[in-house]
Amino acid sequence: MAYIIWPIVAFVLCSIPFGLFIAKTCCNIDPREDGSRNTGATNVARLCGFKYGVATLVLDVGKGFVSVLMASAWMDSDFGLSIVVLAAILGHAFSCFMDFKGGKAVATTVGAFLAVSFWGTFFSAAACLGMVALTGHVSMGSLTIALALPVFMFLTGHFAYVPVALIVMVLLFWRHKENIHRLARGEENPWLKPKA
Repeated sequence: MAYIIWPIVAFVLCSIPFGLFIAKTCCNIDPREDGSRNTGATNVARLCGFKYGVATLVLDVGKGFVSVLMASAWMDSDFGLSIVVLAAILGHAFSCFMDFKGGKAVATTVGAFLAVSFWGTFFSAAACLGMVALTGHVSMGSLTIALALPVFMFLTGHFAYVPVALIVMVLLFWRHKENIHRLARGEENPWLKPKA
């Protein structure tokens, strides 16, 4: 029964669109209609300000972490928790509160994997931040963490989570397909636009 209940709980919990709530409540802006039209932290930060982007980031990471952590108190199976991790990430990407549309799921991915592999996720996130600092593009950091997660799950000995990390890698690349096209054309907006 836990294999059915906890993935559903994780999906619903991670479907909560915190970025949408924050932007509409605090800034009277619908992030789905402006900027990159995404409800994630990057777009909220650009539209509403840095502190609102940070709040969105923390909440999106938190919902992934909490949902998997709660499940781990009831499940001792790596396979079962892998399903919960995937359900949490899919919940953000295909929110049941937004007609099964959603964000790109990077922050929720970090939170979900953090609950099952602290160091594997830490090193992956460090690689992500390093790439953002190097290139100025959040999307490059997102693609980097997608590639890094399977590698660091393996290197830190969390072999059971390598398959779900590979599935999530494909999902994140697919969710970032427009960013990839813009990067290839040199049209992707940097995180911090250079001053004139």
